[in-house]
Amino acid sequence: MADNYLEKRYEETLGANKPKVKRIGHTVDELLLRNRSYRGYNKNYVVSRAELERIVGVCSKLPSARNQQVLRYWLVTRDTGADRVLPLIKMGAALPELHLPFEGTEPEAFIICCSTVNENPMVDIDLGIAVQSMLLKTVEMGLNGLIIGAFNRSQLKETLSIPYDPLLVLAIGKGAEKIAITLIHADENHAYYRENGTHYVPKVKAEELILNA
Repeated sequence: MADNYLEKRYEETLGANKPKVKRIGHTVDELLLRNRSYRGYNKNYVVSRAELERIVGVCSKLPSARNQQVLRYWLVTRDTGADRVLPLIKMGAALPELHLPFEGTEPEAFIICCSTVNENPMVDIDLGIAVQSMLLKTVEMGLNGLIIGAFNRSQLKETLSIPYDPLLVLAIGKGAEKIAITLIHADENHAYYRENGTHYVPKVKAEELILNA
């Protein structure tokens, strides 16, 4: 399969002499494939504060530029203000005609990512590492999430009385959508789309990501 391109190259290079590695739990590839952006959630599953704390817990193990560790997180559940967050965020920008999320599938748990210092390139690097790591933990726990960059920062800060400026919002819940990856060439359309109830996410083939392949 094309998405195993790098693994196949590894096998071709080392052949029978490659080291044997004992598998423990989920592989990174499995977690990454499950880590899709969900814009619809099952309302019957209520995400707890404890689950959000477990997700944020991975951040104490992450690398940080100059080890400054300036990121902080504000946790929101159904009982602590989710209904106040929803009007301030936008989801599914590439599919405006659908007005996502559909009624009855809105997320009801959020992790609001903030910084104790002004945003700068190093903070943004730390932020990228943090949100990806938290989402991988989310799918390991059997949940799903979405990175939200379109939201009213000043109003969100004021509404929830957050002491620092919000940088990103993570929606967390039990996904209620069917999502599939479709492999494309680098010069093809990258926009995600929906057909027959499935949300398709185009991804450039691995072999075309390597400049000197």
